[in-house]
Amino acid sequence: MLRQAFRFALVGVVNTGTYYLIYLGLREIIPYLLAHVSAFVLSMIGSFFMNTYFTYRVKPTWKKFLLFPLTNVTNFVITTVGVFMLVSWASMDERIAPLVAAAAAIPVTFLVSRKVMIPGTEPEPTLGRADSTPVS
Repeated sequence: MLRQAFRFALVGVVNTGTYYLIYLGLREIIPYLLAHVSAFVLSMIGSFFMNTYFTYRVKPTWKKFLLFPLTNVTNFVITTVGVFMLVSWASMDERIAPLVAAAAAIPVTFLVSRKVMIPGTEPEPTLGRADSTPVS
């Protein structure tokens, strides 16, 4: 589990960088909270694939793909409330607040995502295939 936690942290760094670059770009054209939500969704899709292949070394399946956003509900709530509170109440810079809020959500996200990604005993259809044959 320690190795998985380390790989999860590496994926988190890449994912946070991706999120942050998308957020900064979108913030120039839309309000900061909408930029946050949009960047969060896009980076979560990338996170799913990085975590399946690199962190947990499992095959992506439709079931995992559909459940993965649920693993990020806590992360989303913590970061969204955190961004709002840090910007509105603490007068933190809109460019820095998402990074601070994201750091608070990391441990919970790891534990929940691990439960979704570790393969279960029942066969699941894989992404891109109608049958349950793993994607190679």
